[in-house]
Amino acid sequence: MNNFNLDDYLNTMLFNKNIPNDNTMNNNNSLYGPYEGFINGNLFSDLYSPYKNYMPNKLIPNSEYEEDLLNLNQMQFACHELNLLLDNYPNDQNILNLFNKYRLNFYNLLQSFEAKYGPITILSDNFNNIPWAWDDEPWPWEGDAN
Repeated sequence: MNNFNLDDYLNTMLFNKNIPNDNTMNNNNSLYGPYEGFINGNLFSDLYSPYKNYMPNKLIPNSEYEEDLLNLNQMQFACHELNLLLDNYPNDQNILNLFNKYRLNFYNLLQSFEAKYGPITILSDNFNNIPWAWDDEPWPWEGDAN
């Protein structure tokens, strides 16, 4: 049985002598795609370790709304994960390019989602009209409006 040991993890993953000291991360093949990273909760395949023999459930949307929300969430997750990686490797041009690609994709998905279903965050561009529209949509506990 494999027991997690924090000291071993820190020694092998965080202070690995194989990490280049030019502040770049060359092994971009160790990244999952946005969907697989989202369902695993980790975009980095070399850091993902499943719990015992359990496998993450595949997310299967039941409606167009759920599919659009899943696409939006997985892209936001991938952006956040790459942002964390860039905090540690700010000179990695490949990761920066991938981050900007995902960021643009997220922004386009967000615009499309909000055009179909209304604002999803309080920072939406759709809140520049009077009356204030944040509370116009049904709340989740009021029933499935979509």
